[in-house]
Amino acid sequence: MARAGSGLYQTIWRWHFYAGLFVMPMVLILAMTGSLYLFKPQVERWEERAWQGLPTTGVVSPSVQRDAALAAFPGATFHSYRLPEKVGDAVMIHLAVPSDGMRDVFVSPQGKVLGSLDPEQRIMAVLRAVHGQLLLGERGSRVVELAASWAIVMIVTGLYLWWPTGGCLAGVVWPRLRQGNRAFWRDIHAVTGFWVSAFALVLLLSGLPWTGVWGSTFNAVRAEMGWVKGEKGWSTGGEAPPAGEHAMHGAHDHAAMMQGHVHMPSSVTLEAIVVQAESEHLAFPAVVVPPGAPGLFGAPPDSRWTVRSDTQNRPLGVTIKYDPESGREVSRETFADKQVIDRVVGYGIAWHEGQLFGLANQIVGVATALALVTLSLSGFIMWRKRKPAQGLGAPPPSRDRRQSVGVKAIVALLFVLLPLFAVSLVLLWLFDRLALPRLPGLARWLGLPADNPYGAAAGGC
Repeated sequence: MARAGSGLYQTIWRWHFYAGLFVMPMVLILAMTGSLYLFKPQVERWEERAWQGLPTTGVVSPSVQRDAALAAFPGATFHSYRLPEKVGDAVMIHLAVPSDGMRDVFVSPQGKVLGSLDPEQRIMAVLRAVHGQLLLGERGSRVVELAASWAIVMIVTGLYLWWPTGGCLAGVVWPRLRQGNRAFWRDIHAVTGFWVSAFALVLLLSGLPWTGVWGSTFNAVRAEMGWVKGEKGWSTGGEAPPAGEHAMHGAHDHAAMMQGHVHMPSSVTLEAIVVQAESEHLAFPAVVVPPGAPGLFGAPPDSRWTVRSDTQNRPLGVTIKYDPESGREVSRETFADKQVIDRVVGYGIAWHEGQLFGLANQIVGVATALALVTLSLSGFIMWRKRKPAQGLGAPPPSRDRRQSVGVKAIVALLFVLLPLFAVSLVLLWLFDRLALPRLPGLARWLGLPADNPYGAAAGGC
């Protein structure tokens, strides 16, 4: 490890400073929305409370329930049938309604339409849109990806800076509570970062497959390497999530979805497929998708019946296809059938969403989010305490040119691992070299020397 004051140390310290400064507001937003999203199953169960615990006498067939939902929304197209989670719960019929987008229609066991919800306006759908896209669509997704990339850099550089050396663990592994106010906040920042770093890195890295640039690149590599087997189990950038997670969050407009649903004839009834689905005892939510309905994540419509568990606990997911003429099972894909890389991503996503091992996973997720908030707030307080009145208070740039090769090697590695971060670093470097010489007042505010030989935010790369 480079010693404090060396060129590499100074550069990494500046990266850590600017990463923390940039991601601070985003960490607060993502931590709060992410903590709430961890409890998606409980919130949606509460949201649907009016349609649960219903009488079970006079039960009608699934086709009657579907037809009742279609009659309540003339011109609608049937997309999926969600089996009830418990006996006495209403079924949920997912429809595409002309001029009114998608609707989740709840139908009683007796075939009565009890109510409906706009899937894009449901609590968790709105929260997901804020968490993943800041309500800005694809542009927001890029901002979130950039913030996540800088947050990863913030944690890794923080570990480098604060890693205990010389056997001194105080102030890194545990806080020193009698060293004064400034040392207290420094220790809270360092100790929290030390203990939460592994959990935070898993949380951030497991979210990258959803992002636009990193996720699309990852999918291209998967395809090039032949690591694709079966349906992809996650959305990327602006793609739609599964129907069981209320599809169409900005991925496609309604007209495109309606055009994508081509009715395909089937000799097999909905009742027969529902009976098959019930016998499988799939993890909730279990959905039945008719032939011709839109596929997952922009996939073309399938000519077969599909029974699928859209559980957030990805290892429990199952997808079964049935022949539309005979009703015979023609394929079955479980989590164990997926490529190794897809299983790794699936475990990561299930952890990220707090569903891999139930309530304990949710508690760990909340604790990680709170620790990230603590890191941001303590870092902000430390900065305010040391910030000069007439400047930003950034660490001074290194004048050691001998470290430039190492820094460039790190940047080259980041281009591969975190492309948006690397691009942002290059843009900062260009701003530093081309704009700052013409803005001496801003350069002084950033704490740069008059000749500014080594860079501003980019830290001398």
